[in-house]
Amino acid sequence: MYQTTIKKTVELVGIGLHKGSAVKLILEPLKENSGIVFYRSDVDVAIPLTPENVVDTKMATVIGKDGYVISTIEHMLSAVYAYGIDNLKVIVDADEVPVMDGSSASFCMLLDEAGIQELDSPKKVMRIKKDITVQDGDKYVKLSPSPDLQYDFTIKFPHPVIQKQEYVLKFTKQSYKDEISRARTFGFLHEVQYLRSKGLALGGSLENAIVLDEKKILNPEGLRFDDEFVRHKILDAIGDMALIGMNFVGNYEAMAGSHDLNHKLTLELLKDPENYEVVELLGEKTVELEKAYA
Repeated sequence: MYQTTIKKTVELVGIGLHKGSAVKLILEPLKENSGIVFYRSDVDVAIPLTPENVVDTKMATVIGKDGYVISTIEHMLSAVYAYGIDNLKVIVDADEVPVMDGSSASFCMLLDEAGIQELDSPKKVMRIKKDITVQDGDKYVKLSPSPDLQYDFTIKFPHPVIQKQEYVLKFTKQSYKDEISRARTFGFLHEVQYLRSKGLALGGSLENAIVLDEKKILNPEGLRFDDEFVRHKILDAIGDMALIGMNFVGNYEAMAGSHDLNHKLTLELLKDPENYEVVELLGEKTVELEKAYA
């Protein structure tokens, strides 16, 4: 199994969640062993995708360098990671990735349009060797060894529409597209009102998020899945775990996980080489993984 990039340059334009302004996103192929590199064309700054470049995780995953940032990268990265793409240049002309409809479906369509190109170097994956847990009270995120990849997420909200939800994704590219990619981000009306008072979430609307008041969903079309909330949390987690720099093999488990806990989990994983091994995928042992990204 070999490293991949995209076959051709593709682009789209969408609204930024926080500024409410139009943002152009361009995806360009990169050669093997380049990794995922973000580039802000408006200020001529490149920001490699590494945990060290994460500068904020309160409301989204934000990377930065030399005082310049790119926000809300997780939805697009979720699609890139699910497609098994190893090398990619991500160009934006503002300080955030467009939010599109609040899910990763638009980014999946963009990657389908771009196509996947195999390169000449073997694909590398990280095999989880030990249990790694990051905990904050009763909230936690955990990685554990497994021969395949699975995401098991549980959320609890004191809201009549959400309450407790759990979802287990046995990962393949197709299961991601079918079960996860269309799940939208969500927020509460009182939070949106507060954020707008601070000059944030100016691009947020019922077109790109599920919004709830104290009792109900305000979106007239309703939910795409009965448990869309927890499915979106898996979408976020997949994007956040892309920060380790390659696909991994193991189980991810979360109770009320967050961008912040996911970031701390990547740091905890990478700080001790005994936690993992990086393997090149060659030969018959890669057949199952190749099926996962078919």
